[in-house]
Amino acid sequence: MAKTDSTGSTWRYRWAYRQNERRQRTYRDAAQAWRRRDEELRRLRAAAADFGRRATADAGLPLELAPGERVHWALPAAQLVELRHTAVLPAPDLSVDPGRPALRHRRPDGVKVTDAGIAVLTDRRLVLLGGRGRCDWAYGKMTGLAHDPAAPVTLIQVLDRRRTSGLLLPAEAAAEFRFTLTVAFAEAIEQRGTVLAKLDELIAAHDQTRPFRPAIATPGQARITAAVPGGRRTVAVAAAAALLLPAVLFESDPPVRPGSDVAAAATVAPTPTVAPTPTVAPAPTAASDPPQTARPTSRAAAVGRAAPKQPRRGTASPTPERDGLCGAPANPFGYDYCGGSRIRKPDIRVCDYFDCGQDFWAGRGYLVQCRDGALSLTGGRAEACATHDGLRRTVWT
Repeated sequence: MAKTDSTGSTWRYRWAYRQNERRQRTYRDAAQAWRRRDEELRRLRAAAADFGRRATADAGLPLELAPGERVHWALPAAQLVELRHTAVLPAPDLSVDPGRPALRHRRPDGVKVTDAGIAVLTDRRLVLLGGRGRCDWAYGKMTGLAHDPAAPVTLIQVLDRRRTSGLLLPAEAAAEFRFTLTVAFAEAIEQRGTVLAKLDELIAAHDQTRPFRPAIATPGQARITAAVPGGRRTVAVAAAAALLLPAVLFESDPPVRPGSDVAAAATVAPTPTVAPTPTVAPAPTAASDPPQTARPTSRAAAVGRAAPKQPRRGTASPTPERDGLCGAPANPFGYDYCGGSRIRKPDIRVCDYFDCGQDFWAGRGYLVQCRDGALSLTGGRAEACATHDGLRRTVWT
């Protein structure tokens, strides 16, 4: 026998079950994404701390090392690229981006491949051992460094080389190469502590985004809209139609018929009395009033006098006042679609009042509404609402 609440209904229990399932699923996805990023940040922190200890003096490479030079990283299948035009690259910095963007193995416009071989990172330089010879980029001579955000290409400018060159690596190895190059360059200029400090800041900031376990929904929290097929959307559409229909009927003009109230109000006679017979004119009510003429019975005359509608259109509009949320559902947090401040850390109960997407807590942006009506935490990112038909609008507070 199905469970019922104090009102004898079962839909509240079904609503609570669905809510708890969705909350737990969203929490598990968010927690899993958080753990992956936390493990990656801590791995990079440990790798930067032990950077010098993992170097080898002889890596078995066909490369003659200088006295005291040590190898940190080697990768085959690297390609030497050069720019076809002159460009000025930004100065090398110590920024660390632990994210792994979706890179494609392609060459940007204006870049040509001139050689291929093994890329080697040492504590003093970056070397490409190619089929046509060796190409070196010494850290002490670097004046420009740029990583392409859409392709696994790193361009380098050095003092003793006029043409801008660099490496095209396999897409899956580009992130690790860029991180190792940054730490190796920082070690060469004695600034590895700066890289460690930035990684510590990223770990501390990430700890603040740990997802909370959602509260348990009870049948008593179910709103009456949950019993309607389609939920709040159906109720909102029905309410909008109920408000719009009287406004349309109010603004529309009914056809004017001879003898109707509109035709009588449109006559030029100053007296409010109406003659019982159209052929008898009523007596004037005052000495200054002109005699009232008989009411016309022809349809053309009645319609002609009923044309003015300005007094009726000047009446108050039946359109209801706005609720202050600009279409957002009523909620105790003050979230709306009107404007204000972006929401990067929404209340943990936001999914009780809004329709959250399946991957809601896995987002790393601000609160937005997607085109399918679902809420997402991917605002400000290139992939905002990618699985929900695209971005619609921002949620404000």
